[in-house]
Amino acid sequence: MFPQLSYFLVFVLSSSLILSKASSESDSDRVTELLRLQSRSKSGVIHLDDHSLDRFLTSAKSRSYSLVIFFDAVQLHDKHDLHLQDLLNEFGLVASAFIANNKDTPAQSKLFFCDIEFTESQSSFALFGIKFLPHVRHVGPQIENLKDSEPMDQSEFSRMAASTAASMADFVESKTRLKVGPIKRPPILSNKQLGFLGVVLVISIPFLVKRVVAGDTFVHDSKLWLTFAVFVYFFSVSGTMHNIIRKMPMFLADEKDPSQPIFFYQGSELQLGVEGFAVGFLYTIVGLLLAFVTHLLVQVRNVQVQRVFMLLTLLVSFWAVKEVIYLDNWKTGYRIHGFWPNSWK
Repeated sequence: MFPQLSYFLVFVLSSSLILSKASSESDSDRVTELLRLQSRSKSGVIHLDDHSLDRFLTSAKSRSYSLVIFFDAVQLHDKHDLHLQDLLNEFGLVASAFIANNKDTPAQSKLFFCDIEFTESQSSFALFGIKFLPHVRHVGPQIENLKDSEPMDQSEFSRMAASTAASMADFVESKTRLKVGPIKRPPILSNKQLGFLGVVLVISIPFLVKRVVAGDTFVHDSKLWLTFAVFVYFFSVSGTMHNIIRKMPMFLADEKDPSQPIFFYQGSELQLGVEGFAVGFLYTIVGLLLAFVTHLLVQVRNVQVQRVFMLLTLLVSFWAVKEVIYLDNWKTGYRIHGFWPNSWK
């Protein structure tokens, strides 16, 4: 009786050890495969589909790693207000930073960055319950129901700026307790391009010095400075810097008729590039007319000519300011109107 019981206990313990080892090897195999896929990706972001998501998450009941997933949709890349492509690039910078700063450390196999595309993996989107984009989720080792995974706050996507990657890194660090590390952005010019420009500059220095001494360069041209001043004025009043920082599109496609572009968007939350250029053009007209009156018209000897051009200047300036006020009223809903002081009534 007792020998049989001892054999049974040995069998149970041996089976438990074997099953535990098999489970550990299965998780190890998945980690090895994730590391292999990560090394094949330029940015370190692993592309998933329904099959691979099932392999690394749904079917993997016991996991030692976390996944941070970026949800993408190719058909929405033309929706410039979503900035999906730009956000995916920012996500790739975070992935590259984590991989570079955690190389050959235990953290390397604890966290993987992935993306999944809607047209390829609609059932996976349904498993997560994704209803809007952009969307980033953290799936921890203990998560079984994917809808219980932790989403990144949507307010972090409300603006597209250089701080987006930092916001993503903060989200990852808060959920995984792993350090992403400093994020390095690729330089605008490569080392080869910088070297070529350096060689060109060195070769051209003698010729530039000769032209400067002779006073025969483009920087000595007053017309160039006048043009540059007008450009800076237009650049300032048209909101171009706002459009560059926020990466605003020039126009949008009409949802009802994609062939019809929308150049003016009613609503203060979005300013299109064409809107800024239109306002900048109107402001520039007023500025140029003011410069014309104060610098050129005052030199005209004929008083009648002065009066005619002054009247035209006032009429055109009044029209330009009126159009700007009308556009502001249309976009914001706030009305601007004149009034008489109480003492005049």
